Amino acid sequence: MQIVTSAYLAGNWGPVHDELDVPDLQVIGEIPKDLRGTFLRNGPNAQFAPTGRYHFFDGDGMVHAVRVEDGRASYRNRWVRTKGFAFEREADRALWTGFAEPPNVAEPPHGMIYKNVANTAFALHGSRLHATWEGGAPHEIRLPDLETVGQVDFDGRLDYPFTAHPKVDEVTGEMVFFGYTLWMPYIKYGVVGPDRRLDHYVQIPLDVPVMMHDFAVTEHYTIFLHLPYTFRLERMERGEVPLAFEPDRPSRFGILPRRGDASQMRWFELPACFIFHVWNAYEEGSRVVLLASRLAHTDVMGAPSAQTKGDNGGRAWRFTFDLATGEAKEEQIDDVHADFTRIDDRLTGRKNRFGTAARFVKGSEMPWIDGVVRYDFDKGRSDTHVFGKNRFGGEMVFAPRAGGLGAQLRSPEQSPQASTGATTEDDGYVVGFVHDEGTGESEMIVLDAREVGRGPLARVRMPRRVPYGFHAAWVPA
Repeated sequence: MQIVTSAYLAGNWGPVHDELDVPDLQVIGEIPKDLRGTFLRNGPNAQFAPTGRYHFFDGDGMVHAVRVEDGRASYRNRWVRTKGFAFEREADRALWTGFAEPPNVAEPPHGMIYKNVANTAFALHGSRLHATWEGGAPHEIRLPDLETVGQVDFDGRLDYPFTAHPKVDEVTGEMVFFGYTLWMPYIKYGVVGPDRRLDHYVQIPLDVPVMMHDFAVTEHYTIFLHLPYTFRLERMERGEVPLAFEPDRPSRFGILPRRGDASQMRWFELPACFIFHVWNAYEEGSRVVLLASRLAHTDVMGAPSAQTKGDNGGRAWRFTFDLATGEAKEEQIDDVHADFTRIDDRLTGRKNRFGTAARFVKGSEMPWIDGVVRYDFDKGRSDTHVFGKNRFGGEMVFAPRAGGLGAQLRSPEQSPQASTGATTEDDGYVVGFVHDEGTGESEMIVLDAREVGRGPLARVRMPRRVPYGFHAAWVPA
């Protein structure tokens, strides 16, 4: 078999192949005693050499976990054992082509045109943890052993892809999601209740298929991002890449009541842009406010340098849609290249003051992340921790302080201010992986969410390098 070279298969972008359980990790500094839970990071980790061009999106999902309690930490990593993973392990080679290659439609391996790699993000719905990938169904992962329970189809009702970024409303207990494909001019939108029943599932037409990586919810509405990164078969027929950014098309934002259907959709238009990730959305009277990392353009199909064209990571923007007047506005908040947007997940759909993002190295051919930015959206300011020379990382998440006022989940009768107001929303820590390109070592760092610029309170040394990956989660003890 021909070995395919790729920048995403080299160095710390490349996979690791062993699964470890290490009970007691070295800590530099001190892990706060009120930090108790598990930090999880998902990402692509190819089991075998690819059959064609390798894309960063292609690798099999691998979960890296650091469990923290009483100032001590342990490490565990496991592949997400999807059906495709099992079939390839049995064959001892790669069977499916990846994102940058045409699929084998004529004779798909095991009847599957695509392999669900479950490598992108997580969703914690009640006590159930899901590993997600936007091309297929989520996979349930058992804690603390990280074993794959299996693919989730919600009693057979899920018959379409499931977004990598579902939104879990901690007040109602609902998990809201959508799914898209690049060859169907519609999306399917659903709501899973706190009882894990998929009890609202509707189809929403689009005028052209688009890549729709993320979306947002508020207390009463869902916001869809119908942006001009389109998929057109006619481009493929001309021998061109079918997925392309169309700068002359507007960006369309669809706002729908949470349990509404296509007839209730309100569309708003703004200039062309692309959004990979949102922080959050919330309501202010008749207005819906969306906080997101906005790019002027994107290209995920080309070589690393072509994917960003020097625009690594988006920038913080605020979008406002007035449901009473029909007016749409956008404003830039910051000029720093920052993406992998995160908030205190308990505030999903309600007003948030703070947000965290990974800082990208401007103009780099690879998506290097050299720091973390903590935003105060109310005061219009930010605080930044730079990882240091030759040190790069990934998505950093907020971990609430155990026992703090902000750590108590709200009941449906409580208002957001009852337990997570401005004095408690930042009551916790920012946690994530960092890798030293000079020494080849990886660690998990713990920052005070109120003073990230002061640097780590603790550095937890990993027993091996942790490859760069995608999204992370914090699961409280």
